[in-house]
Amino acid sequence: MHQVKWLGHSACLITSQQGTAILIDPWITGNPSCPVKREDLGRVDIILVSHDHFDHIGTDIPALVEASGATVVVQPELIAGLQEAGVKGDNIVSYGMGMNIGGTVEIKGIKITMTQALHSSAAGSPCGYIITLEDEKTIYHAGDTGIFAGMELLGEIYHLDLALVPIGSVFVMDPVQAAYSLRLLKAKTAVPIHYATFPILTQDASGFVRLAQEKAPDTQVVALKPGEEVSI
Repeated sequence: MHQVKWLGHSACLITSQQGTAILIDPWITGNPSCPVKREDLGRVDIILVSHDHFDHIGTDIPALVEASGATVVVQPELIAGLQEAGVKGDNIVSYGMGMNIGGTVEIKGIKITMTQALHSSAAGSPCGYIITLEDEKTIYHAGDTGIFAGMELLGEIYHLDLALVPIGSVFVMDPVQAAYSLRLLKAKTAVPIHYATFPILTQDASGFVRLAQEKAPDTQVVALKPGEEVSI
C-alpha cells in the first residue's frame, strides 16, 4: 500500500509502497496547521513545488535537500531563487533545468507529470501534479487552483486513484467548485486540502463532504486531520 499523509494546508507526504518519499508543497516551518517539524520528516526523495507563494514553497527546501539529496521538481523560473537559497543544480529536475506544464519526468521509478492550475504566482506559472507510482496507482495534487474544464481530461487520461483538492475559497476553489471538480476528475478517493489554516479560509470540510456526496457520489471523500493519512 501507498501512504498519503496530509501535513496541513497544501503540504502532503506520499510514501510509496517501495519506500520512496514524495513531499509536495513543503511549507513546514511556519505552517500553523503542520503537526511535525522539518527534522521529523526523515529522508525525502522528491520535492514537488506547485508555485512560489510562501505557503507552498516555504523555506525548508535547502535543508531538506542537504539532509537527503532530494530532487526538486519546479518550473525553470523558480530555479534561480532556489539556487540563491543554497540548492545545487544537481538537485533540480532535468539536469538543473526544471520542467513545465504537460511534461513528464521519471525519478526513482515515479512518474511526475506537471499539470496546469488556475492561480497566480510571482514567477513561472502555478501548476499541479499527477504522480504515477511504481504500480501505476495515480495521485493528483491540484495545487492552488480554481475549477477548470480540463480536469475532466486529466481524469480521463490518468484514471485517478486519489485527488488532493483545495477547498478553502478566497484564493482557491470554494467547497462548491471543489465538489464539482470531483465530477470531472472521477477519482476513486478525494482528500480536501488548503483550508482552516487561516481564519479567512473555509474552516472545516463538512460542507464540501456533503456537496461531494451529492455531486460526485462515486468518489469516496476522506477528510483528514493534519498528520493523518490515507492508503491507496
